[in-house]
Amino acid sequence: MLLSDEQKWKAAIDCDSSYDGQFFYGVKTTGIFCRPSCKSKNPKRDHVIFFDTAKQAQTAGFRPCKRCRPDLLKFEPKVETMEGIKEIINEFYTDPKQLKEEIDGLGISKNSMIKLFQEQLGMTPVQYINKFKIEKAKELLLNSQDTILSIALQCGFGSLSTFYRFFRHLVSMSPTQYRKLFAKKEDVR
Repeated sequence: MLLSDEQKWKAAIDCDSSYDGQFFYGVKTTGIFCRPSCKSKNPKRDHVIFFDTAKQAQTAGFRPCKRCRPDLLKFEPKVETMEGIKEIINEFYTDPKQLKEEIDGLGISKNSMIKLFQEQLGMTPVQYINKFKIEKAKELLLNSQDTILSIALQCGFGSLSTFYRFFRHLVSMSPTQYRKLFAKKEDVR
């Protein structure tokens, strides 16, 4: 079904994502083109031109909006933000100060980040970090001869008792039991 310019205009001012991919609109005064779902400020109607494809908009000299990224086939800002946060956690999980600085650099509020983690992963950022640390500890328990204290410190836990508490909570056994259980399974193979 072909959409009239007025239908396209209504979809654009309503930020209607159901029209994404069906058309794009360019703003003559800025030289930028957007998806219908873009949350940018609504332009004046007489400043808008419509395109069937992103390529048409670019050929006409418009550049993609940095907010809605109409140049990408699929744009999921929440997923991209989540992946960015997870990459930072994966790199700086043992250094709380650096971790905080890196996450602060993303410009996302604490409440927004908590909400994003709940929506995307069903847990808080702190729960994710602790789970990540325990997964790293499990790897080290299985693949190294390091002491449990050494593993706890390598994984960013400040004390052995904290490490044991989180390990028991998330794995339902102590690190020592986990290591012994795995060693027995290895011997059977």
